[in-house]
Amino acid sequence: MTNRIGALGGMLLASLLAWIGASHAQTVSYADAMTMLTRDCGADVKRFCRGLNLGNNEIRNCLVGHQGQVSPQCTATLDAVTASIERRLAAQASVFKVCAGNAKQHCKGVVGEVHILQCLIKTERVDSDKCNQAITDAGWR
Repeated sequence: MTNRIGALGGMLLASLLAWIGASHAQTVSYADAMTMLTRDCGADVKRFCRGLNLGNNEIRNCLVGHQGQVSPQCTATLDAVTASIERRLAAQASVFKVCAGNAKQHCKGVVGEVHILQCLIKTERVDSDKCNQAITDAGWR
């Protein structure tokens, strides 16, 4: 039975990752993350985490604390959404470092991170896959 649940969770995670989109998947927005979690974890939240606040990871910690009792679909979605949001935050923190060469080459004279980002998004000359992926993963394209 445990192997069947593990296999089911693996299949759910694989299909969720396919839905998000392959190895260079776009990260999900907070709104999309909430929609997915509400859809896949709503019953588990009502059952195990009633009355907890969304902030400070209270609901996430509650679901993790009840991992053996939470539905495999909820567990898979929670894991995938958490990983995606972490990747989005990391991309947002590193995008200017990753894209520094492109900004220097294609956005000469542009001052300020917001304006540089707008320049990088608008220019079709950005040829760095890493920069393009960082902007996409940050949720800015």
